[in-house]
Amino acid sequence: MELDKRKQKILSVVIDEFVKTGEPVGSKTIAALLDNSVSSATIRNDMAALERLGLLEQPHTSSGRMPTSLGYRLYIDELMEPEPLSKDEKLLIDDMLGHHVAAAGDVVEHAAQALSQITGCAAVNRSNVPNISVISRVEVIPAGRRIYALLVITSTGDVKNKVCRVEFDLTYDQIDFMVKFLNQHLQGVKLDELSQVTIQNLAVALGSYMMALSPLLYAVYELTDEISHDTFDIAGQEKLLSTGFPANEVADFLSRKNSLSHVLEKCFDGVHVFFGKEDGTFAISNSSLILSQYRLGGVEAGALGIIGPVRLDYAKLIPYIEYFSDSVSRLLTDFAQPEHLESEEENSDGSKGKK
Repeated sequence: MELDKRKQKILSVVIDEFVKTGEPVGSKTIAALLDNSVSSATIRNDMAALERLGLLEQPHTSSGRMPTSLGYRLYIDELMEPEPLSKDEKLLIDDMLGHHVAAAGDVVEHAAQALSQITGCAAVNRSNVPNISVISRVEVIPAGRRIYALLVITSTGDVKNKVCRVEFDLTYDQIDFMVKFLNQHLQGVKLDELSQVTIQNLAVALGSYMMALSPLLYAVYELTDEISHDTFDIAGQEKLLSTGFPANEVADFLSRKNSLSHVLEKCFDGVHVFFGKEDGTFAISNSSLILSQYRLGGVEAGALGIIGPVRLDYAKLIPYIEYFSDSVSRLLTDFAQPEHLESEEENSDGSKGKK
């Protein structure tokens, strides 16, 4: 949409002022903000033109104008001047992300909580980190009579466990055989490539051990299947209510929040802004979603962002989300390095972090 420089400036001023005050912006206010370099009459004519283009709207005949979602879209894509994060702001985020993160699986959840805390909005994340990781090691640990704990350690440093009950007491020789069998056949296998057919073939390969040990094999499959699916979560859900959204719409949204995952899949390089009114995605009126993709070793691994009202300070929040997603990408890639994985594997008791 082609706008002359003056209309671009007026649209930007209307949006910046509306974000600050939440009130429709009048021509006199705009004239003052432009140091009276443009007359109020000219500003009114330009605002009327912007309204005809669908970029501004007037809630009442005698009121000023406020931006539409189309106006925000043009502003974000072409006119906005992002506010770079200060050194102190970056240090604060680094500090928040640097504590209590012991494995790759904790990175995204912790980042979403920190992002919600800093922005005051609900934070959303879709992670498919396990989908691009492989099995590094499997352990079988006796945990009681006919009860065994299975440990799966992934290439991203995650340690997952599951308790399995079997029909027979297993000897130490059987347990030792099973650990060697599992690691021989499963090390290096991608989590999302371990199929039921593969498990059935491995069960046959157990031979005389099949009756006693196949429950452990199928438990490993259930574990990997559980962690190989995309995870979608919302941190700071209570902030959806504190921002003034209707309670019934928030409840409806949370009850079917997984339907939002397909929107997160649209997120490629860079930051993306979605408006509920624009594409009918959200159950919450006048809401917006800001998302940025993060990566693991250059491979797409998920998306992180916030849900808030359409009236957000995009110039400030977008740099925050960019920095968070870049930091998550770096942390995930660091956790995938050999020195981290060796440290995780040392903790075969199921604990996380370096010894």
